[in-house]
Amino acid sequence: MSLPPTIALFAKYPHAGKAKTRLAPALGDAGAAEVHRRLVERTLATVRESGLPFAVHFTGAAAEDFAAWLGADVPLVEQGEGDLGARLARVEAPAILLGADVPGLTAEHLLAAAEALREVPVVIGPASDGGYYLIGFTREISFLWGEMPWGTERVLKATEGRLGEQGVPYRLLSELDDCDRPEDLANWPELVP
Repeated sequence: MSLPPTIALFAKYPHAGKAKTRLAPALGDAGAAEVHRRLVERTLATVRESGLPFAVHFTGAAAEDFAAWLGADVPLVEQGEGDLGARLARVEAPAILLGADVPGLTAEHLLAAAEALREVPVVIGPASDGGYYLIGFTREISFLWGEMPWGTERVLKATEGRLGEQGVPYRLLSELDDCDRPEDLANWPELVP
């Protein structure tokens, strides 16, 4: 692979009632949105620290709002319409797709993903809830995006199954916890407003 992968950080604008809604029972709509704002900012700082090229794939507000929030120097790409699979499918290889809900993510995880893509076409960062916190690829993998049970504990297994069926080698990174539910907040008290 000649080009380094571009990190595609998927981020929603932190509107109260529209972001991190599973945290709202514990924090209220505004508190949940504030946690999301802090997670996006934390993840963006980690992405910058990695030194890899990146873009924020945004939804929920205009590009100008994201530029005002995250900085005018942040490359922005509109996610577009459709379910998560449809939005992920728009990112061209080589890329590392990343969400903003993994507070334990470090620049070393991102660099390990980029390094793995020198040897295999797909790399996955498994999340402890049965999903994944990142997926990187050096070639088109459209078979991974459609009819996926997004938001469930079956995503990682389904992804690995499809890669196996297609004969695509992949590597797993270390497992990390994401921050989606009220009970997850105990691990990350600094995120709580």
